[in-house]
Amino acid sequence: MSDFKQIFPLGEKNEAFAQYFIGQSYLAPLTLDGVPSFNVTFEPGCRNNWHIHHKGGQILFCTAGTGWYQEEGKPARLLKPGDVVNIPAGVNHWHGATKDSWFAHIALSVPAEGATTEWRGPVTDEEYRKLG
Repeated sequence: MSDFKQIFPLGEKNEAFAQYFIGQSYLAPLTLDGVPSFNVTFEPGCRNNWHIHHKGGQILFCTAGTGWYQEEGKPARLLKPGDVVNIPAGVNHWHGATKDSWFAHIALSVPAEGATTEWRGPVTDEEYRKLG
């Protein structure tokens, strides 16, 4: 991590959502006028499970390292600092670090009444190894 630099705090180990991640991630809550937002940092190889944001969707602002974003049925997209991903409500997807780089993004939940996240199965090692 010595060469990994980010402007937002690393935060604490992500124990609250650890069951939905493969590998270690960290969460730092951010204050954005009442909009639920977090700096999420992934150690190399860490990724979250497939999941769906119902009603509200999510926006990712990539800030450090390199990572992956993939929607079900589509090829994975390599993410770098400055990339923005708009995830519409109802889209099954996952995101996380590449196998050899730390990765950080700001995750902003789009406010909507009754918004929920449905956590699904993990991205398997076989699926993940197929990525660059």
